[in-house]
Amino acid sequence: MAAPTRAARPLRRRPQLSEEVAIHLRGLIISGALRSGDFVRLDETAAELGVSVTPVREALLTLRGEGLVESVPNRGYVVSPLGRGDVTDIFWLQKRIAVELAVRVLRVAEPADLDRLTALNDELRRAVSSSDADRIAAAEFEFHREVNRIADSPKLAWFLYSAARYTPYRLYTADPAWGRSAVDSHARLIDAFRRGDRDEVIAQTAGQFDDAVRRLLEHLDRRPE
Repeated sequence: MAAPTRAARPLRRRPQLSEEVAIHLRGLIISGALRSGDFVRLDETAAELGVSVTPVREALLTLRGEGLVESVPNRGYVVSPLGRGDVTDIFWLQKRIAVELAVRVLRVAEPADLDRLTALNDELRRAVSSSDADRIAAAEFEFHREVNRIADSPKLAWFLYSAARYTPYRLYTADPAWGRSAVDSHARLIDAFRRGDRDEVIAQTAGQFDDAVRRLLEHLDRRPE
């Protein structure tokens, strides 16, 4: 699995720019590209992302609130400790919420809803075949957003979105094996929805998060000291 690096394409200037910087840095921290004790320099990060210092500072304030970085007087921000248990907990929470949403989909989904999910999974399949990481990330996001829309539980979906911010998506979208696995799992999930198979819906939904945390922990274990 390819590891995210600190190098990145310049971000476009938009009102939510600080949020995009936070997403970028959060991914680096969760994936281990930035480790406990590493300093995150405002000027260096701004230059890497092609933005001003202001959105970087705002992003670091957000991450400090989440406990991912700490402010060191006169020195800037340093990455906080993040243990294996923390990583496991992040995916455990996502899994529990996602399973509940999937069970609700099972109760209310119409054939047209499942046809849309099939079309979205086909787009993900094409994106994986093209090895386009940005396209894969977008297609994966759209598939799960549609699942959450069908569930018609906006507050629960919002909590899942908040927890999913800690998923280092680029770590996965750069891995062809993960992409193929995701497409296959989505197809089995849609089939379980059509058949009304609750146990399989739960198994496929939970399995995606179990697979994700396994891949991430294996990646972290392979990091050179």
